[in-house]
Amino acid sequence: MSSSILEDGFSSDRLFNQGYSYTYDDVIFLPHYIDFPTDSVHLATSLSRRVPLSIPCVSSPMDTVTEAHMAISMAALGGIGIIHSNTTPSEQAHMVKAVKSRRVPVLSNPVFKSPSDRIQSDDVFDSSNPYVLVTENGSPSSKLLGYVAGRDWAKLGEKEVKIYDYMVNCTDFTVPWSYDLGRIGEHMEEKRRDVVATVRDDEVVDVVAKEEVERIKGYPKLGVGTLGPDGAWRVGAAIGTRETDKERLEGLVKAGVDVVVLDSSQGNSIYQIEMIKYVKKTYSNLDVVGGNVVTVSQAQNLIQAGVDGLRVGMGSGSICTTQEVCAVGRGQATAVYKVASIASQSGVPVIADGGISNSGHIVKALVLGASTVMMGSFLAGSSEAPGAYEYQNGRRIKKYRGMGSLEAMTKGSDQRYLGDTAKLKIAQGVVGAVADKGSVLKFIPYTMQAVKQGFQDLGASSLQSGHDLLRTSVLRLEVRTGAAQVEGGVHGLVSYEKKSF
Repeated sequence: MSSSILEDGFSSDRLFNQGYSYTYDDVIFLPHYIDFPTDSVHLATSLSRRVPLSIPCVSSPMDTVTEAHMAISMAALGGIGIIHSNTTPSEQAHMVKAVKSRRVPVLSNPVFKSPSDRIQSDDVFDSSNPYVLVTENGSPSSKLLGYVAGRDWAKLGEKEVKIYDYMVNCTDFTVPWSYDLGRIGEHMEEKRRDVVATVRDDEVVDVVAKEEVERIKGYPKLGVGTLGPDGAWRVGAAIGTRETDKERLEGLVKAGVDVVVLDSSQGNSIYQIEMIKYVKKTYSNLDVVGGNVVTVSQAQNLIQAGVDGLRVGMGSGSICTTQEVCAVGRGQATAVYKVASIASQSGVPVIADGGISNSGHIVKALVLGASTVMMGSFLAGSSEAPGAYEYQNGRRIKKYRGMGSLEAMTKGSDQRYLGDTAKLKIAQGVVGAVADKGSVLKFIPYTMQAVKQGFQDLGASSLQSGHDLLRTSVLRLEVRTGAAQVEGGVHGLVSYEKKSF
């Protein structure tokens, strides 16, 4: 009996060279040998050549996914957020500054008033901003005198009186912006304060309430987070490839951006190659991520142009219709494997962008060669995602739209699809809604623990270990039939309760 008959599965090289385009659900890894505990799995990685991360998670530059609050929280978790460009250059730069000036995953956007002002409506108070700060002239940069709590204002019999008649007078409730959550909590206990203001360069940055500190402490413990050499959170931003994007880039660099992502559905273009060369020549210390790409030849062109990272995916996102509309793209599992195989030879990290809907997909993307996964729908609907919650058929939801949807294109994202000069706009995405997921500070740590368990089952104690086991054909794969995919999920039940954590 020949040994080949007894072999389990296929090597990755054999599986992905049969002419089929596989998605994550199409393939399955066979288990390997375990000789270490789950806690010994390390997920530290790199987004690009010079941007290290503690966890392999990146929030997508979509206007219903990543603005300042999401980027702050992703950095606090050890990942990174890429702020979308579907806004004005000044607003995008302001979001970058907002991330860089905070050290706790809180974004309150405080309201400022002077002592002689009057608060005549409760519109200035909301769940994310229950305090009004009182300064000498009502600006963030003038001397802080005290605050007004929304609950105290609501109890006032006479709302027409000036603020100084009822404000809480205190000038010792400020802390440096660099204080982490633990130090802020200690300060509150010591001073017996329910609220503190963080200050940077004599300007108020944020208001942090005791309830907010307690809420975050109730989540899985945060680590150091993704900090740059300046001690501030790292943050990325998306730009296009037009001449006007050079001005946008200049503003982002001045704001302190750590990495830029060239945002295009098809990155193998003369426009992107020229922009990569421009960025590397003008800002030599700034990492630039190119893409999107799905083939070896696409990747080679951008690597030769000088990219520090590659974004992989075309038509695999839950709200993306590029493969249907344009008949172009590739199954995400095949795309990640192929691009990572060539990128690894040049030391260029790969970002698997799209197609992530569970922890198993993350495991597959990372072991197939990606250094990070970029997530849109997985993070949309969280409390940190932009937008207000609504109710639909009794469920709490948030809007989630593709950047190729006509709705997003009207705000400027058509440039991403090289359609900003076209008279007719062709949608390559849809607008939808996703259920409330709660805070990323809670569900991302649980997701990462599930990823660690997946790596343990494969006998891989790190991303590099997983890549090595795959390339040496130690890890084996098989293609799942439709029936196997059904069997691998929940089946045969009349009903069940799904709980992720």
